[in-house]
Amino acid sequence: MATGLIDADYGGHLYKKRVARPDQGKSGSYRTLIGARLGEQYFFLYLFEKWAKDNIDAKEEKALKQLAKLYLSQSPEWVRQQVEKGLLIQVDNK
Repeated sequence: MATGLIDADYGGHLYKKRVARPDQGKSGSYRTLIGARLGEQYFFLYLFEKWAKDNIDAKEEKALKQLAKLYLSQSPEWVRQQVEKGLLIQVDNK
């Protein structure tokens, strides 16, 4: 995503990214909504299957932008504490 591989930029640090299912390509893909400071910090906020829903509605967009703003405004210490409590899950890119 940091290099521009984004499917939609909703503004307010909210982005949509398509993720293909293994062995199915993008026709059987998922949509993810991510709160991000590109190249720095990413939070997966919402995941849905393409066949179940085309896009988010205006209420969902507003709520997800607020959630992105909340998470991205937190300190690294707060994020670490939430991971330790099991309230957030850290995904390593390895």
